[in-house]
Amino acid sequence: MSKERQPTPGAQMHDLMTTLYPICRSITGNGVRETLRIFQQQIPLTIHEVPSGTPVFDWTVPDEWNIHDAYVANARGERVIDYREHSLHVLNYSIPFRGVLPLAELKKHLHTVPDRPDWIPYKTSYYSPAWGFCLRHNDLLKLEDGDYEVVMDTTLQPGSLTYGELVLPGATRDEVLFSTHICHPSLCNDNLSANLVAVWLAQYLQTIDRHYTYRFLFIPGTIGAITWLALHQAELPHIKHGLVLTNLGDGGNFTYKKTRDGDLAIDRLMQFALSENDAPHRIIDFYPYGYDERQYNSPGIQLPVGGFFRSEHNSFPEYHTSGDNLSFVTPAALEESLEMLKRVVYLLEHNRHYLNLAPMGEPQLGKRGIYKSISELGENGFSPMAMFWVLNLSDGAHDLLAIAQRSGIAFDELARAAALLSDYQLLSS
Repeated sequence: MSKERQPTPGAQMHDLMTTLYPICRSITGNGVRETLRIFQQQIPLTIHEVPSGTPVFDWTVPDEWNIHDAYVANARGERVIDYREHSLHVLNYSIPFRGVLPLAELKKHLHTVPDRPDWIPYKTSYYSPAWGFCLRHNDLLKLEDGDYEVVMDTTLQPGSLTYGELVLPGATRDEVLFSTHICHPSLCNDNLSANLVAVWLAQYLQTIDRHYTYRFLFIPGTIGAITWLALHQAELPHIKHGLVLTNLGDGGNFTYKKTRDGDLAIDRLMQFALSENDAPHRIIDFYPYGYDERQYNSPGIQLPVGGFFRSEHNSFPEYHTSGDNLSFVTPAALEESLEMLKRVVYLLEHNRHYLNLAPMGEPQLGKRGIYKSISELGENGFSPMAMFWVLNLSDGAHDLLAIAQRSGIAFDELARAAALLSDYQLLSS
């Protein structure tokens, strides 16, 4: 009897996405909590609540928004716009409203994308009280003159901002931060793809020995990052590398957005990781817009955090519309993104600045039995040249990435050489 083939990680992520897709998320509210509780079934995530009204730098944690129902019905009682059909139908953070409006007045509260007439736009009104509906432009054209019943059954009242956090301790307190926004409703690439890749990456990290401590944040965009930064200033010096993860499920090439400084260790490492497999990719300079990398790179914070995504925000037609759906993202793209981040973790874990402990000329390797050890390693060994390069450039100033770039020898081979030389007390890190 043959064993049943297990679904790939990409297929598993995409399958869970179908459960998450209908949930109406926002910067606060029960949709975020429901999503985080689903993630808790995969990883030991801690859910935090920050009360409305909490001052966070120049901002204040807003009132909590929740939605129960919302629709527009014609004179026959037919729902012509229905939140239950798609969460994007509601202007996110709409204030409560009930009434009967003529079509001309109703249209002032309707949003469409005329050049994409079959897609529903994603619109928000977080910090400016308003109510509204979003719909397909073709459906707008079908609306008949007359009066319409409007129900926006929402609440906006003191509550809390919710975010998820997972810290996986390592051998050192030095941290690697992975941050992803969790505030978008039914959008698969811009939100859910990075959420799920982060969850699966956290699962992987729980299975390996860790030099670094890894912190995962699942936070509402902008206000969530600002809130976390304001309340965790004591932890910030420990963050040595970081990535904001977004848009990891589409078919675009990988893109890395540099840190504000542009030449930090994470910048070098990401450029190396993307170039070593010869896959098409882009490296772009930092600019103060996009996702939460702009919060982590703000002048008073200046954390070493870059951005990692496939297609850039607002660069694909489906962006912030119902076109960003379950068919737009693919299991293959999700898995490829996960594998790239696992490679990044490997490079982070093994990249070191070593110091040659026998620097006065070349140390005698034969008497230590090192050549015999190399031959016993077989295909997982390394060439003598890898060992010579590591010994020569282990002066405390060159890390393994720099040695790989200068020597042209594969990073993994150099890492194995450095590990063996460390075992023989010829290197320290």
